[in-house]
Amino acid sequence: MGSTQPLRLAVLMADTPMPGTVAKYENYGGVFTDLFRRAVAPKPLESVLTITRHDIVSDPTAYPDLAEVDAVLITGSKHNSFDNDPWILALVEFTKKTLATTAPGASPSGKPVPILGICFGHQIIGRALGCPVDRSPNGWEVSVTNVDLSDAGKAFFGLESLRIHQMHRDAVLAMPEGATSLASTTKCPVQGMLLPGRAVTVQGHPEFTGGIVREILDVRHNLGALTDEIYQPGIDVVDSKHDGETIARAFLKFAGAHI
Repeated sequence: MGSTQPLRLAVLMADTPMPGTVAKYENYGGVFTDLFRRAVAPKPLESVLTITRHDIVSDPTAYPDLAEVDAVLITGSKHNSFDNDPWILALVEFTKKTLATTAPGASPSGKPVPILGICFGHQIIGRALGCPVDRSPNGWEVSVTNVDLSDAGKAFFGLESLRIHQMHRDAVLAMPEGATSLASTTKCPVQGMLLPGRAVTVQGHPEFTGGIVREILDVRHNLGALTDEIYQPGIDVVDSKHDGETIARAFLKFAGAHI
């Protein structure tokens, strides 16, 4: 990729958003497009990034040709990363294939394709690397959450601490071999992983806005999936300031974008 060419990012969409989010953004590809547009401003997004959207849940042929992209991002999802549905197993295999392009000793003739993982995507990368992934023994994390950064995390994000939207009760339960911890919370010790030149992940959602999270909280609370004790504290901070755009810029730089 020439230095003036936009980064070609394949967004693997692992879910369909709530109706209000669909109306505003169309799909999770649109949500990430909005995030990255804000993150690279005042530069026009098109000068930095070309995004393709891939519905990997309903279309098993939707995966990109790794020779035609510069980086891959796996979105969040309501689905369980530890389940064995055919599309999830296919995603794990594609993730292994993508990671293999960046593995130590990979063929120099092949193009390395770094991979970015968000929430469910973070967990899928953990699973592909052989880590246990399951329900968190500590339960839900929701809405804007304070996250402790490791020294590596402070260097990667350029921050002393991190605030990020959360919406999960599943977790990566151990760090992969060769990975560096970026962040942790008391409820979820594996909040972010870095494999230099290969992969970077966060358990939270830099792409989420207060409106997106409010809709999820309301729907899940009304269905009984979230108790009052989880729902109300989440609603109380849903519009709080968070570091989504800073995380997005760090991820794009990791992937090779020229910001």
